[in-house]
Amino acid sequence: MEIQLLSFNCIAFLLFISFIINLLVKGWKKSNSLDKHKILPPSPWKLPFIGHLHHMIGPLPHRSLRNLAKNYRPIMHLKLGEVYTIVISSRQIAKDVPTTHDLAIADRPESIWMKILWYDYTDIAFSPYNDYWRQMRKVCIVELLSNKNVRSFSYIRLGETSRLMKSIQSSSGELINLTTNLFSFTSSFITRAVFGEL
Repeated sequence: MEIQLLSFNCIAFLLFISFIINLLVKGWKKSNSLDKHKILPPSPWKLPFIGHLHHMIGPLPHRSLRNLAKNYRPIMHLKLGEVYTIVISSRQIAKDVPTTHDLAIADRPESIWMKILWYDYTDIAFSPYNDYWRQMRKVCIVELLSNKNVRSFSYIRLGETSRLMKSIQSSSGELINLTTNLFSFTSSFITRAVFGEL
């Protein structure tokens, strides 16, 4: 009985290993074929599934990006997991891209969970750049962010700001958790603006 169980475990283990190897090979071929069809800037070497994430290991990822930019500047391509990312390390190019290629960078990445969570992209934050998004932006600007509406919340801003300033004043020199105070300020302001005085 033990021999049969041992042989079954060995067969199951070998099938599992072959399945994993098959997935890795297919993922490697798929990512390489996708990269060949896209016109992308130069990039460092990558691994299947994680892409270039192994280049970002360390406590300070911005320094890893700086070191990569020395070899691949001013524009480089990184694949962070399954997300293609273009990194620009030149100030002039970073200034020019939003003005000359604004439609190319205005779109948001699509994912199945965002589509489900936001009811087929009917919100403004995750909606792709299209006629619906432009219409929603016009509604937000006219109805929510007009000068009249912004001015109508000025007393809330002043009151919450003075409350924040009082909470961070310390005469005895004790430590202050500024993060908690700023979160409290933000949530109080939004709550009062949406629901009024509670």
